[in-house]
Amino acid sequence: MCGIIYVLVNTLVYSLCKLTIPFYLALAITSTIYIILFNFFRCPIRFFNGDTERLVIAPADGTIVVLEETMENEYFHDKRIMVSIFMSLWNVHANWFPVDGIIKMVKHEDGNFHQAWLPKASMENERSTVIIETPQGDDILVRQIAGAMARRIVSYAHEGDECYIDEHLGFIKFGSRVDMYLPLDSELLVKQGQKTTGDMTIIAKLPERNG
Repeated sequence: MCGIIYVLVNTLVYSLCKLTIPFYLALAITSTIYIILFNFFRCPIRFFNGDTERLVIAPADGTIVVLEETMENEYFHDKRIMVSIFMSLWNVHANWFPVDGIIKMVKHEDGNFHQAWLPKASMENERSTVIIETPQGDDILVRQIAGAMARRIVSYAHEGDECYIDEHLGFIKFGSRVDMYLPLDSELLVKQGQKTTGDMTIIAKLPERNG
């Protein structure tokens, strides 16, 4: 669809401007917009190279904007490590499952559309929450959060299904973020401000559980 609009717009501008400077200016602008949108809506297939046991892998391309211990009051009602990845307009907005496991819960909530990097976005913006139980028995919360421009969150998760690293969790339209809540005894392997690559960057290692 974007390609068709791109051709139609430039054909119209060319017919009005012929080979004058306004046409080349319009072509540069529409080409830039087309490249941004083409990259934004890509849904790349990626494969993590290595053993995924006890690993938490980045669910999105972007930048880590929050990395802290905090209270999670919607599901766990206790302290967790919160990791938030902000996706800018320049990032692919496909999302991946960060761990292998069983999907225990999927919940979509309507809300506001604050700027995605603001702390209140986690609780007030439109969001989709997924709880995954890992093979070791840890519950991991992954939350897709809409941003100021985002109006739709797509989630492919279904309760009771198995999920795996390398599989797509969903997609968020325009500026947005993904939050994760991990056990306090997880070993963090990233730092705030670090760039992440979805399905590639190792975020943390979950603790080994006896039994």
